[in-house]
Amino acid sequence: MTITTSRTLLPGDGITLTADLWGPEPHNGKGSVVLLHGGGQTRHSWQRTGIRLAEHGWRACAVDARGHGDSEWAADGDYTTEAYARDLVSMVDAIGEAPVLVGASMGGMAALIAQADHPGLSRALVLVDVVPTAEPAGLTKITGFLERGLAGFDTLEDALAAVVAYNPHRRRPPRLDGLRKNLRERDGRWYWHWDPQLLSDRKKTLDTATAREIRARAAARTITVPTLLIRGAQSDIVSAQGARELLELIPGSRHVDVSGAGHMVSGDDNDVLSEGLLGFLSEI
Repeated sequence: MTITTSRTLLPGDGITLTADLWGPEPHNGKGSVVLLHGGGQTRHSWQRTGIRLAEHGWRACAVDARGHGDSEWAADGDYTTEAYARDLVSMVDAIGEAPVLVGASMGGMAALIAQADHPGLSRALVLVDVVPTAEPAGLTKITGFLERGLAGFDTLEDALAAVVAYNPHRRRPPRLDGLRKNLRERDGRWYWHWDPQLLSDRKKTLDTATAREIRARAAARTITVPTLLIRGAQSDIVSAQGARELLELIPGSRHVDVSGAGHMVSGDDNDVLSEGLLGFLSEI
């Protein structure tokens, strides 16, 4: 079987989004999987997963969210969960079929909200280290990491050191060539490739955590499609209690812990994540 790779543009809600596509030739009709990254990441965090999905007969689509990577930045600075959810609805309409939605962190919350508002949007939902009740200390830690990157880095090695310091227990250390895809060089310094206005909405999320949790719980109660939670066993964002709450809110949902992984599961142990995802897809 041959795996094809291409790049395409997809419509969001008044914004154009960039995506990578992987698919088997000939296509065997298994369907599509849309891969949504977390805040501050890009579609490249899903590259290995996209290839694995295609090798198993799925068409995979990894998208740069608005304000990230090669997608357009929001002129009005709207980086709310609702904006990401509206983008997702537009993307799925362009894809032309109900896909499996796989969302990490920010992308997972957008998928949860979009699926709740549009019950026919997807055929299944995979939430990667995202639940209604997030741990405040973990949210503060990751926001601080993003804020410290606003000033940029003298070298790629400095950016690498910052990532390692954020998660020193990562099983597989990040590689410079992978980081390069998430950074851009300007005036001799390296900057994360996302809109700094993202942080204004992130701070609002910290300040309005209760309202966010109420919205997310209400959304989870409406989900009827097959659902899988993939949690980093060492996550400081999703606790074991938070995972149990999600499983209670979505009857019949399943849960996989990725040993040795933190919040950024796709980067910490992509192979185990992919195996858990493929096992779930084989049964829906």
